[in-house]
Amino acid sequence: MSSQLETVEAQALNLTAEERAQLADRLLASLFEDHEVEDDWANEVERRIFEIEGGRSELIPAADAIARARAAIK
Repeated sequence: MSSQLETVEAQALNLTAEERAQLADRLLASLFEDHEVEDDWANEVERRIFEIEGGRSELIPAADAIARARAAIK
């Protein structure tokens, strides 16, 4: 590992969990040249948040969703 990479890694590990998550998201997004896909996903997330906050979406606990998915593939 290069010394520059080690320095950046050490600095990143000193960030809060939320800051590290934001950094990871930005780094992953930088790997893809098709920013239209990223924009589309951002719009979809905003739409879903709007639906949830407006009470127009049924929220399912994660454990139930996983059980349903497992049952569907059996």
